[in-house]
Amino acid sequence: MRKRTAILLTAVVGFAVSCEKKQNKAMTSGEDNPLIAEWNTPYELPPFELIQTKHFEPAILEGIKEHQSEIEAIVASKQAPTFENTIEAIEKSGKLLNRVTTVFYNLTSADTNDSLQKLAQDLAPKLSEHSDNIKLNEKLFAKVKKVYNDHLIANAEKIQLSPEQKELLEKTYKSFVRSGANLSAENKEKLRKLNSELSVLSLKYGDNLLSETNSYELVVDNKADLAGLPQELIETAANEAKAKNKEGKWIFTLSNSSVMPFLQYAENRNLRQTLWNAYQLRGNNNNDKDNKEIVARLANLRMQKAQLLGYKNHAAYVLEESMAKNPETVNKLLNQLWIPALAKAKAEAADIYDMMKRDGIDEDVTPADWRFYAEKIRKERYNLDEQELKPYFSIDKVRDGIFDVTARLYGLQYKELKDVPKYHEDVTVWEVLEKDGTHLGILYMDMYPRASKRGGAWMTSYREQSFENNKRKSPVISIVCNFSKPTANAPALLTFDEVSTYFHEFGHALHGLLSNVHYQSLAGTNVPRDFVELPSQIMENWAAEPEVLKLFAKHYQTGEVIPDALIQKMKKAGTFDQGFATTEYLAASLLDMKYHTIEKPITEDINSFEVNTMKNVGMIDAIIPRYRSTYFSHIFSGGYSAGYYSYIWSEVLDSDAFEAFKSTSLFNPEVAQSFRMNILQKGGTEDPQVLYKNFRGADPKIEPLLIKRGLK
Repeated sequence: MRKRTAILLTAVVGFAVSCEKKQNKAMTSGEDNPLIAEWNTPYELPPFELIQTKHFEPAILEGIKEHQSEIEAIVASKQAPTFENTIEAIEKSGKLLNRVTTVFYNLTSADTNDSLQKLAQDLAPKLSEHSDNIKLNEKLFAKVKKVYNDHLIANAEKIQLSPEQKELLEKTYKSFVRSGANLSAENKEKLRKLNSELSVLSLKYGDNLLSETNSYELVVDNKADLAGLPQELIETAANEAKAKNKEGKWIFTLSNSSVMPFLQYAENRNLRQTLWNAYQLRGNNNNDKDNKEIVARLANLRMQKAQLLGYKNHAAYVLEESMAKNPETVNKLLNQLWIPALAKAKAEAADIYDMMKRDGIDEDVTPADWRFYAEKIRKERYNLDEQELKPYFSIDKVRDGIFDVTARLYGLQYKELKDVPKYHEDVTVWEVLEKDGTHLGILYMDMYPRASKRGGAWMTSYREQSFENNKRKSPVISIVCNFSKPTANAPALLTFDEVSTYFHEFGHALHGLLSNVHYQSLAGTNVPRDFVELPSQIMENWAAEPEVLKLFAKHYQTGEVIPDALIQKMKKAGTFDQGFATTEYLAASLLDMKYHTIEKPITEDINSFEVNTMKNVGMIDAIIPRYRSTYFSHIFSGGYSAGYYSYIWSEVLDSDAFEAFKSTSLFNPEVAQSFRMNILQKGGTEDPQVLYKNFRGADPKIEPLLIKRGLK
């Protein structure tokens, strides 16, 4: 019986493979695959309602095939290499592959499933191989090098290129060199293997983290254990329990919108510790989702790759193309901020210890205590309770406030689109227009957490801006967040920190939407990591301004505008707990740099590596890095390796840049136009230092940041 079953299963599998081959052959035509077909949708948006998981693999493989043919045509051309037939031709190649993979990877982040995750891991080596086949193509590189030498070295004065063309040529040439084009055949093969393994490990890390986050739930069945929690959080937890057939109980998860307010308000210290442990041990539980070995392997492989390419370490490789230029400059900035931040954090810890003693707890301050007692101190010292603020920050009012701010700054208009494709029912879609009604782009907004979405907040694109046939091809931008959902009794209400996050991501969106460059690879947010956060972080500044708060902060029940007294409380408490916030951020940045400045493989346990790194910089036990190694997705699966420092680097820029507005007026039209023209529209078409000086007229100063964070 067993033997016969095995034979039957073999026959079924054989039939499935055979059917799949026929199906895949059909799906490589637009007639059968919506990803390949022309998108006859409004604004050429992805036809989400037609796309199924089965469509992705054949479409991606077809995209690889088509892209390779385009590259081969460039190589086979008998014409002398020119900017047009080589550099522009490379820029324009791979459109189908780019279009399909953009949708694919956006969905694996915002609306994934097991099949998509498995497919991403299966395709990662193939996509890595395809990229290497292009960047390690000796004949193609010879043509690129010839154009580079002719146009930028030997005959730069005779052959005229526009500044944008020069930037594209420079970046194209460097991308080949930095991808190993000058390596020997033996080392190119080593590089291919490194790239393939890195691509798979990065995906595996992210999948493990999502699984760990989704699998945990703290079930509360005693109402007394809810003491101190805000009503809307209790309602959300009850809805979560009901959805999981545990009606009458309350479920708290590791989503930030659940875990952070729980840690901030729950009076039950043991439950706070339980939830905190689950949060800070994600990917660190010695199970099949453990990320410790992956972290070590990723760091070691990145080091090997950098050294193969001729760099001391991964950070030196990454930072070569940044504003900072090298690890020494980054570490100098981080250490310059670390000393005052840590001193302020120690003073804050002493205050928390005193408050705990008043509660009868004569123990050391733990990370699970910090948010709870910081909130109590805020309330006592400034008479400010975050729950007092939330009714004024309903998500739709915040959105309308952002629309108002950008209308005043840049003349933008927004029109909601109801009858266009979208990938999830929670998503809203907006057309963005100039003041005169000219179409600028499309904006997707996806605001609420779900199991199919990774944590955090981010901006991405489904189509980056470019020019085709001398006409601007408008971008399709998306911002994705994880704010608390509406309840039966209230709309989605945000904390002020979440309001700032919304403004932040919208700043990124503006960078994509207002882009006005010729080449897609230079458009929008295609800039160095330590410059990309400037447009997002400068937007946060408007959120806290009294003049702006009065535009959107209106009580969701009464419509009352936020009172001046409450704004004054916010202002007085503005630098409260900044020692903690700055220290936990800098600790993560220092940890990132430590992983990526290694010059010998990590052999010790990752937990020990992390503990020793923190001990060496004098970190206090009451605070841990904002992201521990096993859930630091920014650097291990999100493209910010050796780049997490960029938020504080950009904060130096944004604090200085905002002074240009504050010293005149918040909505100064000349300053806004200059910021748009010199920063938001330019993308990566010029050196960011030049772009910034064109806007500000001078290099940025660090003093505004120190004052803003209360460190001076």
